[in-house]
Amino acid sequence: MRFLDDSLLPENQEKLVIQVAPYGPQWLPGDSDDIPVTLDEQVQKAVDCYNAGAAVLHVHVREKDGKGSKRLSMFNEMLARLRRAVPQMVLQVGGSISFAPEGEGANAKWLADDTRHMLAELQPAPDQVTVAINTNQMNVMELMTPSDYAGTSLSDPAMQEAYRNMVVPATPAWHVEHLKRLTAAGIQPHFMLAHVAQLETVERLIRKGDYKGPLILNYVALGGGFAGVHPADMLEFIRRTPDGAVLTIETVFRHVFPFSAMAIAMGMHVRVGIEDTLLGPTGQRMSSVKQVEWMVDQSRALGRDVATGPEARRIYKIGESCSTTDETLARLGMAPNRLAGQRGVAMA
Repeated sequence: MRFLDDSLLPENQEKLVIQVAPYGPQWLPGDSDDIPVTLDEQVQKAVDCYNAGAAVLHVHVREKDGKGSKRLSMFNEMLARLRRAVPQMVLQVGGSISFAPEGEGANAKWLADDTRHMLAELQPAPDQVTVAINTNQMNVMELMTPSDYAGTSLSDPAMQEAYRNMVVPATPAWHVEHLKRLTAAGIQPHFMLAHVAQLETVERLIRKGDYKGPLILNYVALGGGFAGVHPADMLEFIRRTPDGAVLTIETVFRHVFPFSAMAIAMGMHVRVGIEDTLLGPTGQRMSSVKQVEWMVDQSRALGRDVATGPEARRIYKIGESCSTTDETLARLGMAPNRLAGQRGVAMA
């Protein structure tokens, strides 16, 4: 992304889109008093987060026993209720479905490719499904400290080992087919990218015609195979992101707050919620709603407006598509593909 002389002035920035992830499938109900378990509680949590200022809801679902659900029928029921309760909110289903271990010492792993493809068949359809690119280590324990998970199920060494060895499966055969199915169903892919190499893969997918449409991204700084929390890495990712893309900055635990402050100041967007952190900036427990309110206050302090649900839909380009590769490249502000025999830099 290019920054002009006036790009840091709030009146020239898009309104801030706040994503919230309030369901935290890695946590068990006893880990926090902010974990909604019943379907009524899960829907009410969405309403509360929307009223606080969040415009995008990252959706996971829990069974009655409090464990993350892997049943698509549960997602269908949840989505139907959310459409009625928060009709203006962008509904974004987490593409892992649920990655929590089944039992003590079991591996923390995502479901099989065929099952994840079925997210394109959810009814009612979500606005977005998150998409991983390139198989990657996802050791979510690497950036955590004992104070981050004190008093939770992650204090159990067996649970730590399960998450330490988690891998995100996302081979080319899977993500090309997944993008095809999602777009055919009118569902926008929301790319969750761990580093610049994955961003380059997405650009190649666009240039080859494997994906045509808006480019909506999260830069995911989890460590352990994903990006870490060095600000220079985040700035390089921002620099390499096409001008026409929409970029949200995501990280974990208390890193959420300084990273989000930088993102808000630079005109990017933010993600909060207990899936990312149970703790506030000074180490106190902080609910998903309070985290949303913190971001609203930070944005207003910088003079930047916060997007409503309808405004987030416009910013995210929900419902928009492209019919050709050339159109996609042009809308994203990317150089066109090189013509046969063309030398030098291809220009629009």
